[in-house]
Amino acid sequence: MHTFHMPFGECTITLQDVAYQLGLPIDGEPVSGCLTDFENLMEHGRPAWDWFRDLFGELPPQNKVKQMTVCYTWFHERFRVLPADASEETVRIYARAYIVMMLSSQLFADKNANRVHLRWLPYLASLDEFGRYSWGSAALAWLYRCLCHGTNRNVVNLARPLQLLQSWIFWRWASYLRRNDAVGQRVLSARLMLDRLHVQDFMWEPYSCAEVASIIHPEILVDQHRRLWTAITSLIYFAAIEWHQVDRMLPQFGGVQHVPQPALNIDWLHAKDGRGGDRWFPRYYREWHEHWENRLYSVIPVQRAVDPGPSAEYLDWWCRVAHRFLSPNVAFQDPRPIVLTEEALHRGSSQAPQVPGVGDAVNHRVPRRRARRQPGPDGGARSRGRGPTVEDEGT
Repeated sequence: MHTFHMPFGECTITLQDVAYQLGLPIDGEPVSGCLTDFENLMEHGRPAWDWFRDLFGELPPQNKVKQMTVCYTWFHERFRVLPADASEETVRIYARAYIVMMLSSQLFADKNANRVHLRWLPYLASLDEFGRYSWGSAALAWLYRCLCHGTNRNVVNLARPLQLLQSWIFWRWASYLRRNDAVGQRVLSARLMLDRLHVQDFMWEPYSCAEVASIIHPEILVDQHRRLWTAITSLIYFAAIEWHQVDRMLPQFGGVQHVPQPALNIDWLHAKDGRGGDRWFPRYYREWHEHWENRLYSVIPVQRAVDPGPSAEYLDWWCRVAHRFLSPNVAFQDPRPIVLTEEALHRGSSQAPQVPGVGDAVNHRVPRRRARRQPGPDGGARSRGRGPTVEDEGT
């Protein structure tokens, strides 16, 4: 589900966090296309290396080229310093080089970060149209995919775009998490600190203060982008398709969290990385691109509450169905119950938020034939991900 499981419920990085912390546009066309053979798959396409020469003024040496990638050091050494007498076209060439280095090493970095892929050529062809794409949703899709890979027990290095993740943790838990430099006890201590988190320790709305609003670029807060922060829709970055399940994190938007719908299982998409033959992804993943095209119909309303957080019914459900703790039982001196405070008992008791897809003109949920769920022991559907087992009650 790409969410963090806490003793009091779920939380995760959303499009709102991407907007505030990276300043990237959310609305726009998906960052998709193909990885090679631009001349065969794109309208008015042309050979990739001819395109490269036109955009950067020259071709790299052969020893700096490997298949469809160019060594990052060549870009860094060749375009490090802009000449003092640079013409307008030279400035554009250096701007393209700077953008492609930022994309490959920061927003969409991977373990092959020392190489720059040619997938960016179509986007660099026209700098004036560079901003019409949803770079925010693409960055979040890639972060979700990288975090999913990081849960594999065979993965020992996480060379991914972690700036957003680190910044998100700082904003949400800076007042609670403490430093611990004891190497031998670091993991055990971190687990215990997370297990002892209370709902009041998590910053549900860290961007609501005036100091944050004063330093945010106004274009990030326009309604065109803000309205998509609560869209339950697909996130697309070429072959990486993920799902924005904000219906499970309503307190992060100032609402009350009630029992959510069963999580969408798209594990089978995680085996798709675009390798093994090229494809035009908007056609190959047509269904998921249609979800993004219909993103405005999947925006869920959030009824703001004075005291955002999980409701009493949610906390009762979460205690029964979730694996809430990382530490063994011996780490605690009590059975670790979750105490329902007086505020939680009354939080959101008047009404539950509107269930997406029920009574709406458009149902944004993925058809069952594509959203596969593994049957549970009692015959009911449940998520087969690596997270906690969640029983589907009342479905």
